[in-house]
Amino acid sequence: MALCAGLLAVVPRFPGYAEFRSASVMPDRQEWEGFKALYLLPVGRIVDTGNNNASHSEGQGWALLMAEAFDDQPVFDRVLAWTQQNLRRPQDSLHVWSWRPDRRNPVEDTNNAADGDLFIAWALERAGRRWHRPELTERAAAIARDLHERCVRRVGGRIVLLPAAFGFEHPSYTVINPSYYVFPALDAMARLHPEGLWRPLREDGLALLRESGFGAWNLPADWIRLTGKPEEPPSPAVGWPARFSYDAVRIPLYMAWAGLLDEPAARAAARFWSTRHPAGYTPAWTDFAQDTVAPYAADSGMQAIMRLVLDPQARVADLPQVLAAPHYYAAALTLLARLAAFERTMLL
Repeated sequence: MALCAGLLAVVPRFPGYAEFRSASVMPDRQEWEGFKALYLLPVGRIVDTGNNNASHSEGQGWALLMAEAFDDQPVFDRVLAWTQQNLRRPQDSLHVWSWRPDRRNPVEDTNNAADGDLFIAWALERAGRRWHRPELTERAAAIARDLHERCVRRVGGRIVLLPAAFGFEHPSYTVINPSYYVFPALDAMARLHPEGLWRPLREDGLALLRESGFGAWNLPADWIRLTGKPEEPPSPAVGWPARFSYDAVRIPLYMAWAGLLDEPAARAAARFWSTRHPAGYTPAWTDFAQDTVAPYAADSGMQAIMRLVLDPQARVADLPQVLAAPHYYAAALTLLARLAAFERTMLL
């Protein structure tokens, strides 16, 4: 596995890769149709069935990305229209992170989520190329510029991505969510905003993950704490369970997508998922305090990421199907893993 992953990591994208990718269309259209039937409302809102049918900038960004990948321009426009109307912040080009239908004011928190904005900008950039719509590329570039201004910071000697515009910088430390480092999307941000620090951010993000292995399997945490002092390494952030769990599971997904399976975080996830656990199933998470594991198995979305990481040659058809997912998040992870499997074949 390591040899194949290593070869995958170093093969460069050929000239014209972006144009070649934008001309390709995801196979198995029925997977996208199934996702839309279950989680997309006619108005263009994605519902998180595991969180009281709320909507998030992340989910809207994922839907835009999938609509582009499946060459579904009408749904793309519908999702984008709802997102712009309901989530766009008035002071910049970013988006509020959460919209709650069960509240009098659906937007109670005007903070953004960096990963949601990354996915929206990335989807717009891809869609602008696929459908020859420069106005989408312009929107993507505006998001990249504002995200850079609001969420890219220097902590100690490294460039970091804040999870949001406010709330994560403290006098003596900064809180980071490493699963917000969407490595393929960071490459797109560098194209959209070449004067920004996106490439150093990407390299420093990889370096940060190399220093952020915890517990018996040396896994990354959902949330980490940085003091910026060289003598104090990253540690699991106080206020969140010290776990490799539903956030951090996306780290190996994005690494597989970007051809980075030789990175320590991806190899650690592979070891954890390859371990024969006493309970007889692959746990959904592990807690670093005593190396305990979840009393229940990983869902089909996590299983899709596992297959992608454990088998560098895995193809779309080898992964679980959307209809096997018990809820929106698992279904979304399944579609993301399928898209990653499809697109990484272009690196081979």
